[in-house]
Amino acid sequence: MKQKQIGSIVLALVLTVFFSSICFATTLEDIVKRGELRVAVQSGAPPYAFIDKTGVPAGSMVDFTQGMADGMGVKLKIMSYDWDGLLPALLSGKADILAADMTPTLKRALKVTFTDPWIYVQACIFTKNGASYQTLEDVNKAGVKVGVLLGSTGEGIAKKYLPNATIKSYKGGGRAVVSALLSGHIDAGVNDDLAVLTVLPDYPPNSIRLLDKRLGHGKDPLAFAMKPESVNLWQWANLYFKTIRANGTYDKNIAYWMKGVEWKKDH
Repeated sequence: MKQKQIGSIVLALVLTVFFSSICFATTLEDIVKRGELRVAVQSGAPPYAFIDKTGVPAGSMVDFTQGMADGMGVKLKIMSYDWDGLLPALLSGKADILAADMTPTLKRALKVTFTDPWIYVQACIFTKNGASYQTLEDVNKAGVKVGVLLGSTGEGIAKKYLPNATIKSYKGGGRAVVSALLSGHIDAGVNDDLAVLTVLPDYPPNSIRLLDKRLGHGKDPLAFAMKPESVNLWQWANLYFKTIRANGTYDKNIAYWMKGVEWKKDH
């Protein structure tokens, strides 16, 4: 009886490993077989991802994942969601990859697997250029309204560092928070510095300023995400980023989309 029990346990373990390996091996193969890489991006969030003046998807995330699709020999399908719809789209299987300016937090990593970081950012407080707020303490007061992006890392950071302020969450992209600030609905906003700096050219010059002090203990990574079982896709994506960093494609993407404004004329 004992030998049969041991045999059953061993057989169960072997079958578990076997079927798990099949599951792990199918994600990338399924993408190639179907001929399409499905990518979830944040709706209307230039320079990350947006629909340009010709009606086609454009942006840094689109270019990165177009390179992935080309490397796989498949077509790219861009799927746009509000920020709080990105993770559900990935976990439900609608998308293979989540490509956005998302921080790989421990809480998110309980549900998804993140690639190695593609860039590093740091949370900041921003306000109108003529506002009197100069320090964290100026903003962390009762009656001060602070805007954040719903479901973002900035939302949690604002609640941690500005407990006395009133936190207002907005759906959509970072522009929603900036627009709320300029329209007078909030007194300040919290987001990562790159997200703020990349949208400033869309608004009147010198209308927004960042407070000197950043929030947190250092820079935070941004990474792409996929489902935990997509191990081979995760490995392939990391190899892709190593490859484009080595051949200069990564630097061109960042210089064009994140550090420059020429893309506004082109798109």
